[in-house]
Amino acid sequence: MVDVLAAPQQGKADSALRTLTGISIAHWVSHFHLLVLPMLFPFLKAQLGVGYIELGFALTVFAVVSGLTQAPTGYLVDHFGARKILLGGLVMGGLALILLGLHLSYSSLIACAVLLGLANSVYHPADYAILAEHMDEARMGRAFSIHTFAGFVGGAVAPAIVAALVATTGGAGALIISGAVGVLVALLLVAMNLPDAGAHRMKAGGESIAKQNIISPALILLTIFFMLLGLSNAGINNFGVVALMGGYGASYSSANAALTAFLAASAVGVLAGGFLADRTHRHGQFAAFCFAVNALVVLAIATVAMPAWLLAVAMTSAGFLGGVITPSRDMLVRNAVPAGAAGRAFGIVSTGFNFSGIISPLLFGWIMDQNAPHWVFGASVMFMVATVFLSLLTERRERTATA
Repeated sequence: MVDVLAAPQQGKADSALRTLTGISIAHWVSHFHLLVLPMLFPFLKAQLGVGYIELGFALTVFAVVSGLTQAPTGYLVDHFGARKILLGGLVMGGLALILLGLHLSYSSLIACAVLLGLANSVYHPADYAILAEHMDEARMGRAFSIHTFAGFVGGAVAPAIVAALVATTGGAGALIISGAVGVLVALLLVAMNLPDAGAHRMKAGGESIAKQNIISPALILLTIFFMLLGLSNAGINNFGVVALMGGYGASYSSANAALTAFLAASAVGVLAGGFLADRTHRHGQFAAFCFAVNALVVLAIATVAMPAWLLAVAMTSAGFLGGVITPSRDMLVRNAVPAGAAGRAFGIVSTGFNFSGIISPLLFGWIMDQNAPHWVFGASVMFMVATVFLSLLTERRERTATA
Protein backbone atom coordinates (compact mmCIF):
# COMPACT_ATOMS: atom_id res chain seq x y z
CA MET A 1 0.00 0.00 0.00
CA VAL A 2 2.81 2.40 0.87
CA ASP A 3 4.54 1.71 -2.45
CA VAL A 4 1.30 2.24 -4.40
CA LEU A 5 0.81 5.64 -2.79
CA ALA A 6 4.45 6.64 -3.02
CA ALA A 7 4.80 6.00 -6.76
CA PRO A 8 2.44 8.79 -7.95
CA GLN A 9 3.97 11.21 -5.47
CA GLN A 10 7.48 10.37 -6.67
CA GLY A 11 6.36 10.76 -10.28
CA LYS A 12 4.88 14.17 -9.51
CA ALA A 13 8.08 15.26 -7.75
CA ASP A 14 10.20 14.08 -10.69
CA SER A 15 7.97 15.98 -13.11
CA ALA A 16 8.22 19.16 -11.02
CA LEU A 17 12.01 18.85 -10.85
CA ARG A 18 12.22 18.33 -14.62
CA THR A 19 9.99 21.36 -15.20
CA LEU A 20 12.00 23.60 -12.88
CA THR A 21 15.26 22.44 -14.48
CA GLY A 22 13.99 23.20 -17.98
CA ILE A 23 12.59 26.60 -17.08
CA SER A 24 15.78 27.55 -15.20
CA ILE A 25 17.93 26.61 -18.21
CA ALA A 26 15.73 28.80 -20.43
CA HIS A 27 16.09 31.70 -17.99
CA TRP A 28 19.86 31.17 -17.99
CA VAL A 29 19.81 31.58 -21.77
CA SER A 30 17.75 34.78 -21.55
CA HIS A 31 20.27 36.52 -19.30
CA PHE A 32 23.20 35.13 -21.28
CA HIS A 33 21.75 36.53 -24.52
CA LEU A 34 21.19 39.91 -22.84
CA LEU A 35 24.95 40.43 -22.60
CA VAL A 36 26.20 38.93 -25.86
CA LEU A 37 25.95 42.14 -27.88
CA PRO A 38 27.45 44.45 -25.19
CA MET A 39 30.35 42.02 -24.72
CA LEU A 40 31.03 42.17 -28.48
CA PHE A 41 30.95 45.97 -28.79
CA PRO A 42 34.71 46.29 -29.51
CA PHE A 43 34.41 43.69 -32.30
CA LEU A 44 31.23 45.21 -33.73
CA LYS A 45 32.68 48.73 -33.62
CA ALA A 46 35.70 47.67 -35.65
CA GLN A 47 33.77 45.52 -38.13
CA LEU A 48 30.85 47.87 -38.74
CA GLY A 49 32.80 51.14 -38.63
CA VAL A 50 30.37 52.81 -36.24
CA GLY A 51 30.72 54.62 -32.93
CA TYR A 52 29.53 53.65 -29.50
CA ILE A 53 26.48 55.87 -29.80
CA GLU A 54 25.28 53.79 -32.76
CA LEU A 55 25.97 50.62 -30.80
CA GLY A 56 24.16 52.06 -27.78
CA PHE A 57 21.18 52.85 -30.01
CA ALA A 58 20.88 49.13 -30.76
CA LEU A 59 20.51 48.45 -27.03
CA THR A 60 17.89 51.19 -26.80
CA VAL A 61 15.96 49.52 -29.62
CA PHE A 62 16.19 46.24 -27.74
CA ALA A 63 14.89 47.81 -24.51
CA VAL A 64 12.00 49.64 -26.20
CA VAL A 65 10.85 46.58 -28.18
CA SER A 66 11.08 44.36 -25.10
CA GLY A 67 9.16 46.89 -23.00
CA LEU A 68 6.37 47.37 -25.53
CA THR A 69 5.85 43.65 -26.10
CA GLN A 70 5.99 42.24 -22.53
CA ALA A 71 2.28 42.69 -21.84
CA PRO A 72 1.04 41.54 -25.29
CA THR A 73 3.28 38.48 -25.01
CA GLY A 74 1.64 37.65 -21.69
CA TYR A 75 -1.73 37.55 -23.44
CA LEU A 76 -0.29 35.26 -26.12
CA VAL A 77 1.07 32.95 -23.41
CA ASP A 78 -2.34 32.58 -21.77
CA HIS A 79 -4.16 32.18 -25.09
CA PHE A 80 -1.86 29.90 -27.12
CA GLY A 81 0.15 28.23 -24.36
CA ALA A 82 3.36 29.09 -22.55
CA ARG A 83 5.41 26.23 -24.01
CA LYS A 84 4.96 27.30 -27.64
CA ILE A 85 5.77 30.92 -26.84
CA LEU A 86 8.84 30.01 -24.77
CA LEU A 87 10.24 27.70 -27.44
CA GLY A 88 9.57 30.36 -30.07
CA GLY A 89 11.42 32.97 -28.01
CA LEU A 90 14.46 30.73 -27.57
CA VAL A 91 14.62 29.99 -31.29
CA MET A 92 14.01 33.62 -32.29
CA GLY A 93 16.75 34.96 -30.00
CA GLY A 94 19.14 32.28 -31.19
CA LEU A 95 18.47 32.87 -34.89
CA ALA A 96 18.84 36.64 -34.41
CA LEU A 97 22.42 36.21 -33.19
CA ILE A 98 23.22 33.54 -35.79
CA LEU A 99 22.00 35.72 -38.68
CA LEU A 100 24.00 38.69 -37.41
CA GLY A 101 27.10 36.50 -37.27
CA LEU A 102 26.50 35.36 -40.86
CA HIS A 103 25.74 38.84 -42.20
CA LEU A 104 27.57 41.61 -40.35
CA SER A 105 26.09 45.04 -41.07
CA TYR A 106 24.59 47.85 -39.04
CA SER A 107 21.11 47.19 -40.42
CA SER A 108 21.51 43.54 -39.39
CA LEU A 109 22.53 44.69 -35.91
CA ILE A 110 19.34 46.74 -35.55
CA ALA A 111 17.24 43.85 -36.87
CA CYS A 112 19.01 41.56 -34.40
CA ALA A 113 18.20 43.99 -31.57
CA VAL A 114 14.52 44.00 -32.56
CA LEU A 115 14.34 40.20 -32.63
CA LEU A 116 16.25 39.89 -29.34
CA GLY A 117 13.81 42.36 -27.78
CA LEU A 118 10.86 40.27 -28.96
CA ALA A 119 12.53 37.12 -27.67
CA ASN A 120 13.30 38.71 -24.30
CA SER A 121 9.63 39.61 -23.82
CA VAL A 122 8.79 35.90 -23.79
CA TYR A 123 10.69 34.64 -20.77
CA HIS A 124 8.96 36.20 -17.76
CA PRO A 125 5.37 35.59 -18.90
CA ALA A 126 6.03 32.05 -20.13
CA ASP A 127 8.41 30.95 -17.36
CA TYR A 128 6.23 32.15 -14.51
CA ALA A 129 3.04 30.79 -16.09
CA ILE A 130 4.56 27.30 -16.25
CA LEU A 131 6.05 27.48 -12.76
CA ALA A 132 2.83 28.84 -11.23
CA GLU A 133 0.81 25.98 -12.71
CA HIS A 134 3.14 23.03 -12.18
CA MET A 135 5.17 23.65 -9.02
CA ASP A 136 4.11 22.34 -5.61
CA GLU A 137 2.41 25.16 -3.71
CA ALA A 138 4.54 24.47 -0.61
CA ARG A 139 7.74 24.97 -2.66
CA MET A 140 6.61 27.77 -4.97
CA GLY A 141 8.87 30.40 -3.40
CA ARG A 142 11.92 28.16 -3.78
CA ALA A 143 10.98 27.41 -7.39
CA PHE A 144 10.79 31.12 -8.17
CA SER A 145 14.12 31.72 -6.42
CA ILE A 146 15.97 28.98 -8.32
CA HIS A 147 14.55 30.32 -11.60
CA THR A 148 15.80 33.82 -10.77
CA PHE A 149 19.17 32.53 -9.58
CA ALA A 150 19.67 30.71 -12.89
CA GLY A 151 19.20 34.04 -14.69
CA PHE A 152 21.77 35.67 -12.41
CA VAL A 153 24.24 32.91 -13.27
CA GLY A 154 23.62 33.37 -17.00
CA GLY A 155 24.54 37.04 -16.74
CA ALA A 156 27.53 36.33 -14.49
CA VAL A 157 29.18 33.83 -16.84
CA ALA A 158 28.34 35.61 -20.12
CA PRO A 159 31.46 37.85 -20.21
CA ALA A 160 33.83 34.91 -19.69
CA ILE A 161 32.04 32.67 -22.21
CA VAL A 162 31.86 35.35 -24.91
CA ALA A 163 35.51 36.30 -24.34
CA ALA A 164 36.55 32.65 -24.69
CA LEU A 165 34.48 32.29 -27.88
CA VAL A 166 36.02 35.42 -29.39
CA ALA A 167 39.52 34.15 -28.59
CA THR A 168 38.87 30.77 -30.21
CA THR A 169 36.37 31.43 -33.02
CA GLY A 170 36.39 35.21 -33.60
CA GLY A 171 33.56 37.69 -33.13
CA ALA A 172 31.33 36.25 -35.85
CA GLY A 173 31.86 32.76 -34.48
CA ALA A 174 30.95 33.99 -30.98
CA LEU A 175 27.66 35.35 -32.33
CA ILE A 176 26.81 32.14 -34.17
CA ILE A 177 27.67 29.82 -31.26
CA SER A 178 25.90 32.03 -28.71
CA GLY A 179 22.81 31.98 -30.93
CA ALA A 180 23.02 28.22 -31.41
CA VAL A 181 22.74 27.85 -27.62
CA GLY A 182 19.18 29.19 -27.77
CA VAL A 183 18.14 26.80 -30.54
CA LEU A 184 19.76 23.81 -28.81
CA VAL A 185 18.07 24.62 -25.50
CA ALA A 186 14.70 24.82 -27.30
CA LEU A 187 15.33 21.30 -28.67
CA LEU A 188 16.38 20.17 -25.18
CA LEU A 189 13.10 21.41 -23.69
CA VAL A 190 11.15 19.55 -26.36
CA ALA A 191 13.10 16.38 -25.51
CA MET A 192 12.42 16.98 -21.80
CA ASN A 193 8.69 17.22 -22.58
CA LEU A 194 8.31 20.57 -20.85
CA PRO A 195 4.68 20.95 -19.74
CA ASP A 196 2.37 23.64 -21.02
CA ALA A 197 0.46 26.32 -19.11
CA GLY A 198 -2.13 28.99 -19.75
CA ALA A 199 -5.85 29.66 -19.62
CA HIS A 200 -6.38 27.54 -22.76
CA ARG A 201 -5.65 24.44 -20.63
CA MET A 202 -8.42 25.19 -18.13
CA LYS A 203 -11.24 22.82 -19.03
CA ALA A 204 -13.76 24.53 -16.77
CA GLY A 205 -14.19 28.23 -17.45
CA GLY A 206 -10.97 28.44 -19.43
CA GLU A 207 -12.48 30.64 -22.13
CA SER A 208 -13.80 33.13 -19.58
CA ILE A 209 -10.37 33.30 -17.90
CA ALA A 210 -8.62 33.81 -21.22
CA LYS A 211 -10.89 36.72 -22.11
CA GLN A 212 -11.18 38.17 -18.62
CA ASN A 213 -9.67 41.60 -18.05
CA ILE A 214 -7.20 41.01 -15.23
CA ILE A 215 -5.94 44.58 -14.97
CA SER A 216 -6.81 45.67 -11.45
CA PRO A 217 -5.61 48.27 -8.94
CA ALA A 218 -3.46 45.56 -7.33
CA LEU A 219 -1.77 44.70 -10.63
CA ILE A 220 -1.17 48.38 -11.41
CA LEU A 221 0.42 48.81 -7.97
CA LEU A 222 2.61 45.77 -8.61
CA THR A 223 3.76 47.24 -11.93
CA ILE A 224 4.80 50.42 -10.10
CA PHE A 225 6.35 48.19 -7.43
CA PHE A 226 8.50 46.46 -10.08
CA MET A 227 9.54 49.85 -11.49
CA LEU A 228 10.60 51.10 -8.05
CA LEU A 229 12.54 47.88 -7.44
CA GLY A 230 14.35 48.40 -10.72
CA LEU A 231 15.13 52.02 -9.90
CA SER A 232 16.36 51.19 -6.41
CA ASN A 233 18.92 48.74 -7.83
CA ALA A 234 19.82 50.37 -11.15
CA GLY A 235 21.74 53.28 -9.66
CA ILE A 236 23.96 50.99 -7.58
CA ASN A 237 24.39 48.41 -10.37
CA ASN A 238 25.27 50.86 -13.14
CA PHE A 239 26.73 53.88 -11.36
CA GLY A 240 27.89 52.44 -8.05
CA VAL A 241 31.57 52.20 -9.03
CA VAL A 242 31.88 55.74 -10.37
CA ALA A 243 29.83 57.09 -7.44
CA LEU A 244 32.08 55.40 -4.87
CA MET A 245 35.20 56.64 -6.65
CA GLY A 246 33.90 60.18 -7.19
CA GLY A 247 32.25 60.84 -3.85
CA TYR A 248 33.87 58.53 -1.35
CA GLY A 249 37.51 58.45 -2.42
CA ALA A 250 37.36 54.71 -3.08
CA SER A 251 39.96 53.25 -5.39
CA TYR A 252 38.85 51.57 -8.60
CA SER A 253 39.69 48.13 -7.19
CA SER A 254 37.88 48.65 -3.88
CA ALA A 255 34.82 50.13 -5.64
CA ASN A 256 34.69 47.15 -8.00
CA ALA A 257 35.13 44.76 -5.07
CA ALA A 258 32.21 46.42 -3.29
CA LEU A 259 29.97 46.14 -6.36
CA THR A 260 31.01 42.51 -6.91
CA ALA A 261 30.11 41.76 -3.29
CA PHE A 262 26.74 43.46 -3.81
CA LEU A 263 25.92 41.41 -6.92
CA ALA A 264 27.15 38.09 -5.51
CA ALA A 265 25.20 38.61 -2.29
CA SER A 266 22.08 39.39 -4.34
CA ALA A 267 22.31 35.98 -5.97
CA VAL A 268 22.72 34.25 -2.60
CA GLY A 269 19.88 36.32 -1.18
CA VAL A 270 17.55 35.14 -3.94
CA LEU A 271 18.06 31.51 -2.91
CA ALA A 272 17.58 32.32 0.78
CA GLY A 273 14.48 34.34 -0.08
CA GLY A 274 12.90 31.30 -1.71
CA PHE A 275 12.98 29.32 1.53
CA LEU A 276 11.65 32.28 3.49
CA ALA A 277 8.85 32.95 0.98
CA ASP A 278 7.60 29.38 1.45
CA ARG A 279 7.36 29.96 5.19
CA THR A 280 5.15 33.03 5.17
CA HIS A 281 1.88 34.16 3.64
CA ARG A 282 2.63 37.81 4.45
CA HIS A 283 4.80 38.43 1.41
CA GLY A 284 4.11 42.15 1.34
CA GLN A 285 5.04 42.62 4.99
CA PHE A 286 8.17 40.51 4.55
CA ALA A 287 9.19 42.56 1.52
CA ALA A 288 8.54 45.81 3.37
CA PHE A 289 10.66 44.71 6.33
CA CYS A 290 13.60 43.69 4.12
CA PHE A 291 13.52 46.93 2.17
CA ALA A 292 13.17 49.04 5.30
CA VAL A 293 16.35 47.46 6.69
CA ASN A 294 18.01 47.75 3.30
CA ALA A 295 17.13 51.45 3.13
CA LEU A 296 18.91 51.99 6.44
CA VAL A 297 22.00 50.16 5.17
CA VAL A 298 22.13 52.13 1.92
CA LEU A 299 21.48 55.36 3.83
CA ALA A 300 24.56 54.60 5.91
CA ILE A 301 26.56 54.08 2.71
CA ALA A 302 25.29 57.42 1.40
CA THR A 303 26.10 59.44 4.52
CA VAL A 304 28.96 57.75 6.40
CA ALA A 305 32.60 57.65 5.33
CA MET A 306 33.59 53.99 5.57
CA PRO A 307 36.89 52.16 5.23
CA ALA A 308 37.08 49.75 2.30
CA TRP A 309 36.35 46.64 4.38
CA LEU A 310 33.28 48.14 6.03
CA LEU A 311 32.02 49.43 2.67
CA ALA A 312 32.27 45.89 1.30
CA VAL A 313 30.31 44.57 4.30
CA ALA A 314 27.60 47.21 3.85
CA MET A 315 27.33 46.54 0.11
CA THR A 316 27.16 42.80 0.76
CA SER A 317 24.33 43.32 3.24
CA ALA A 318 22.46 45.57 0.82
CA GLY A 319 22.82 43.05 -2.00
CA PHE A 320 21.66 40.16 0.15
CA LEU A 321 18.57 42.00 1.39
CA GLY A 322 17.73 43.08 -2.15
CA GLY A 323 17.95 39.49 -3.35
CA VAL A 324 15.88 38.07 -0.50
CA ILE A 325 12.87 40.10 -1.58
CA THR A 326 12.70 38.65 -5.11
CA PRO A 327 10.74 35.41 -4.50
CA SER A 328 8.21 37.23 -2.29
CA ARG A 329 7.86 39.81 -5.06
CA ASP A 330 6.94 37.04 -7.48
CA MET A 331 4.52 35.46 -5.00
CA LEU A 332 2.70 38.79 -4.69
CA VAL A 333 2.07 38.76 -8.44
CA ARG A 334 1.00 35.12 -8.52
CA ASN A 335 -1.48 35.66 -5.69
CA ALA A 336 -2.99 38.73 -7.34
CA VAL A 337 -4.53 36.96 -10.35
CA PRO A 338 -6.68 33.87 -11.02
CA ALA A 339 -5.25 30.56 -12.26
CA GLY A 340 -4.53 30.62 -15.98
CA ALA A 341 -3.71 34.34 -16.03
CA ALA A 342 -0.10 34.24 -14.80
CA GLY A 343 1.30 34.91 -18.27
CA ARG A 344 -0.60 38.16 -18.64
CA ALA A 345 0.09 39.20 -15.06
CA PHE A 346 3.85 38.75 -15.24
CA GLY A 347 3.93 40.26 -18.71
CA ILE A 348 2.21 43.39 -17.42
CA VAL A 349 4.19 43.86 -14.21
CA SER A 350 7.50 43.15 -15.96
CA THR A 351 7.00 46.33 -17.98
CA GLY A 352 7.82 48.09 -14.72
CA PHE A 353 11.41 46.85 -15.09
CA ASN A 354 11.47 48.16 -18.66
CA PHE A 355 10.27 51.58 -17.49
CA SER A 356 13.02 51.66 -14.88
CA GLY A 357 15.54 50.65 -17.55
CA ILE A 358 14.53 53.67 -19.60
CA ILE A 359 14.39 56.15 -16.70
CA SER A 360 17.37 55.09 -14.58
CA PRO A 361 20.25 55.84 -16.99
CA LEU A 362 18.94 59.36 -17.50
CA LEU A 363 18.22 59.99 -13.81
CA PHE A 364 21.44 58.63 -12.35
CA GLY A 365 23.52 59.98 -15.21
CA TRP A 366 22.09 63.43 -14.47
CA ILE A 367 22.92 62.98 -10.77
CA MET A 368 26.54 62.20 -11.64
CA ASP A 369 26.69 65.16 -14.05
CA GLN A 370 25.58 67.37 -11.15
CA ASN A 371 28.64 66.14 -9.24
CA ALA A 372 26.42 64.60 -6.56
CA PRO A 373 27.63 60.98 -6.33
CA HIS A 374 26.22 60.54 -2.81
CA TRP A 375 22.76 60.95 -4.30
CA VAL A 376 23.21 57.79 -6.36
CA PHE A 377 22.74 55.99 -3.05
CA GLY A 378 20.43 58.67 -1.63
CA ALA A 379 18.00 58.32 -4.53
CA SER A 380 18.11 54.54 -4.13
CA VAL A 381 17.08 54.99 -0.50
CA MET A 382 14.11 57.12 -1.56
CA PHE A 383 12.96 54.45 -4.01
CA MET A 384 13.36 51.77 -1.32
CA VAL A 385 11.24 53.74 1.14
CA ALA A 386 8.54 54.14 -1.51
CA THR A 387 8.75 50.38 -2.13
CA VAL A 388 8.16 49.69 1.57
CA PHE A 389 4.86 51.56 1.57
CA LEU A 390 3.79 50.11 -1.76
CA SER A 391 4.51 46.54 -0.53
CA LEU A 392 2.22 47.03 2.45
CA LEU A 393 -0.47 48.66 0.31
CA THR A 394 -0.34 45.85 -2.25
CA GLU A 395 -0.75 43.14 0.35
CA ARG A 396 -3.61 45.02 2.02
CA ARG A 397 -5.45 45.21 -1.31
CA GLU A 398 -4.91 41.48 -1.88
CA ARG A 399 -6.30 40.61 1.56
CA THR A 400 -9.31 42.87 0.95
CA ALA A 401 -9.93 41.28 -2.45
CA THR A 402 -9.84 37.73 -1.05
CA ALA A 403 -11.78 38.46 2.15
